[in-house]
Amino acid sequence: MRRLAVVLAVLLASAVIASTPAHAYAGAFFHTQSSGNRGVEVLAIQHLLTHGGHAVPTTGVFDAATVTAVRAFQTARGLGVDGIVGPKTWAALTPIIRPGDSGDAVRALQVELNAKRRLSLAVTGTYDAATTEAVRAFQTHAGISSDGITGPDTWKNLVWHYDYPAFPSGLCDQDPDGNGTANWGTAAAIAQLEQAATAFAATGNGNVPLGDVGREHGGDIPGHASHDVGLDVDIWPIRTDSAQCTAGRITWQSATYDRAATRELVKAIRAAAPGHVKLVFFNDPTLISEGLTTSYANHDNHLHVRYCELVHPSSLYTC
Repeated sequence: MRRLAVVLAVLLASAVIASTPAHAYAGAFFHTQSSGNRGVEVLAIQHLLTHGGHAVPTTGVFDAATVTAVRAFQTARGLGVDGIVGPKTWAALTPIIRPGDSGDAVRALQVELNAKRRLSLAVTGTYDAATTEAVRAFQTHAGISSDGITGPDTWKNLVWHYDYPAFPSGLCDQDPDGNGTANWGTAAAIAQLEQAATAFAATGNGNVPLGDVGREHGGDIPGHASHDVGLDVDIWPIRTDSAQCTAGRITWQSATYDRAATRELVKAIRAAAPGHVKLVFFNDPTLISEGLTTSYANHDNHLHVRYCELVHPSSLYTC
């Protein structure tokens, strides 16, 4: 009987642990977005600007029109006017919304939920039953009060939560280090990578092999000294036979290495995120001499792209 009691106690404790919210992101913060960024955070900002009386096209790209609208919003709210959406501007943009509400703030919520939770909510602008259920599920996932109301904590945690790339989007998924679905990154990093891959695929040199990005909630990944904040992306160099997604990884010294195509890939990466690529580690001396990549140990067989934000808790990731 005593042994049975111990077993039951262990099973009960396991059940409690399994049902306890993860409290995944105690350090959640609003990702600073600015000119040159793209992705669901920018799309949400555009919906929120419209909600706040400063309508702007919902392109998902932080373009000149978005900068102008942000500056007008900041002026109207008595904020520092810089055209950059940092923590204070995010806080002013994100209202408390509840089941039954409607409008562009709800659309912002729905696009964020779709991206961060890989859902297919209809972006109707109506805080309906499906949206309420999705909010509750996210709140439970995030370890915050599950009341179905989108207030400051829910907005901050939702914006902070990482995004997952769409396959196919000019990308092929690789797992060289056995880390499974370690493809999560900030919304801007993922969208900027997708845009670069799409642009590169149009050159006829094949798709871009994606290695690791990060875990869904950040943190350490085996085999990596970084990749813990959603802004580091590993991709593979391009082959002369364009078979980089199927024929295996090469180095810049390999006979099948295509320097010209890899150069175009790096240019596409930088063009898709102007002002938001901190560096690209890759040891091809020619690309280094051209100012496209930076030398770093153990980066002969992959390109390590580090994206950045104008404001970030770590100086390693500030633009």
